[in-house]
Amino acid sequence: MSNSRIRTLGSREVGPGRPVYITGEIGINHNGDLGNALRLIDAAADAGCDAVKFQKRTPEICTPRDQWDLERDTPWGRMTYIDYRHRVEFGEDEYRQIDAYCRQKGIAWFASPWDIESVAFLEKFDVPAHKVASASLTDDELLRTLRSTGRTIILSTGMSTPKQIRHAVEVLGSDNIVLCHATSTYPAKAEELNLRVIDTLRQEYPNVPIGYSGHETGLQTTLAAVALGACFVERHITLDRAMWGSDQAASVEPQGLQRLVRDIRTIEASLGDGVKKVYESELAPMRKLRRVPGVIAEAEIAAAAGEPLTV
Repeated sequence: MSNSRIRTLGSREVGPGRPVYITGEIGINHNGDLGNALRLIDAAADAGCDAVKFQKRTPEICTPRDQWDLERDTPWGRMTYIDYRHRVEFGEDEYRQIDAYCRQKGIAWFASPWDIESVAFLEKFDVPAHKVASASLTDDELLRTLRSTGRTIILSTGMSTPKQIRHAVEVLGSDNIVLCHATSTYPAKAEELNLRVIDTLRQEYPNVPIGYSGHETGLQTTLAAVALGACFVERHITLDRAMWGSDQAASVEPQGLQRLVRDIRTIEASLGDGVKKVYESELAPMRKLRRVPGVIAEAEIAAAAGEPLTV
């Protein structure tokens, strides 16, 4: 296996032939409450995720000026949109606590910076990667800033055309990125997931590992993405899908997250290496069930040696 499609995220290698890297995206599902964030980290660590991911914004940069003063109802009362954006944003003190807690729990964390100031903020921490949200794929200035960090960049491709994806890959360079198929509706309909794009991307970018960032409800389609070759998986996670927030309904609750990680590990173990062979465990059934012996002796030798049997 060529190493050209292997990337490093902290202490883990990501790519074909490596265990699927599973990320629980907390995003802003913590609703600005550090306690919620720590409980979500617990859920991800207990399920066996490799990492959790947050979103980091500078509200005055990421919120259009004409929306600042628009009022909206929130769990904390009626407030302007810019005040709401600040209400759900963590600062350095919270991220220092998140960083320490993740180290204690043995799980990595990183984030999607939505602006250049947020990149500088995240660079204060030894994050294993930066994530480019689908909405930021066309922000060349942000992409160039991320590339300059030298860290692995995970690029989601929702709401993007093939031409836009090619341009983003050119800006970032293909040597240090993971490309994720995604459909950016929340929740996404099964008929719009188009999971075969995973293979399309693998053929288009033969030197880039391909992952999947899912926003659907349910687990089956994410498992299918792994069976189709996704080596990085990201799903939004929540304490309760009924909680307030735009991403909660397309998120996975703790029990579902445990099933998802368990089933991903079962699928990757079952995929094998693609070389047809007769296993030693098949020899006894072969002797019992096969009416015409054929090449039993050769099969026994091949199985005992762990060598493929030519068929």
